[in-house]
Amino acid sequence: MPIYEFYCEACNTIFNFFSRSVNTAKKPACPRCRTQRLSRMMSPFAVTGKAKEEGDAEELPFDEGRMEKAMQALAGEAESISEDDPRQAANLMRKLTDMTGLELGPGMTEALRRMERGEDPDQIEAEMGDLLEGEDPFVLPGKKGAKKSGRRPAPQRDETLYDL
Repeated sequence: MPIYEFYCEACNTIFNFFSRSVNTAKKPACPRCRTQRLSRMMSPFAVTGKAKEEGDAEELPFDEGRMEKAMQALAGEAESISEDDPRQAANLMRKLTDMTGLELGPGMTEALRRMERGEDPDQIEAEMGDLLEGEDPFVLPGKKGAKKSGRRPAPQRDETLYDL
């Protein structure tokens, strides 16, 4: 049973919605202002170790429409992957990066290569955890070192879990 994140531009807030089934098309109204339709957000991937928090939202200037299409296309496949086969998870990550134009950082590239060879993800994390902690998992082509000015502050997070 998935939890989806949606963003309200008017409130500059991210909301969490619980769905009893996979629902890749529904876009709810904002629970706060009730007039604005929300846009689906790409949920962050789980990463073990110390995560960078300040300014994260500003550092992901990807094409939201392209990301949403990729997520819709891969949703069914993501539900059917076996947790016991790291090759399947690696294949899904490769498809996501190919469809969105995101590139993996060097540490994530190496970790993904190892998963594609069938190595245990826990072992990879044990050996590479320090390296992976110190780098951004994704690199945006053409955005390296770009200055960001005049941007909105990072969105607030409403921790309430709403029904979708």
